[in-house]
Amino acid sequence: MLNRIDEIQGMGYHLDLVLRKIQKAYLRAFEALGVDITIEQWVILYQIHLLGDEASQRDIVKNNFRNRATTSRVIGGLEKKGWISKTRFEGDQKRFKLELTPQGKEILDVTLPTAMQLRKLAVKDIDPAQFATFLIVLNQIEANYDETEPQ
Repeated sequence: MLNRIDEIQGMGYHLDLVLRKIQKAYLRAFEALGVDITIEQWVILYQIHLLGDEASQRDIVKNNFRNRATTSRVIGGLEKKGWISKTRFEGDQKRFKLELTPQGKEILDVTLPTAMQLRKLAVKDIDPAQFATFLIVLNQIEANYDETEPQ
């Protein structure tokens, strides 16, 4: 049995392994649907959908786990594909308003059921209390590393 030091040393490996498996599952599923989309693109499309008429680039950047430049690049790619439109909010020239185009809505309609199935798969056979504890632990690990970020 591994001792605690070995478990901690393997934590990053296991997190990376699980993340890669999740990413591969989503990419295979999207490919099977005939949709050429990355996970980052899908997440942003979904965020725009959830935010509705109030979807702004600023909010997407704030709620995304990527930096501003990467998020802006993904948004630009979605715009080039014709899946979103980017305009200014009326009366607020500082913020960009993001909206799904009809083609973007169609992409989301095609992919959303599969994405929801994959989300359910993630928690299959996991006791809700165990999952809640898992999230608490992940949040604490994140908070521990917040200390290393520049202010």
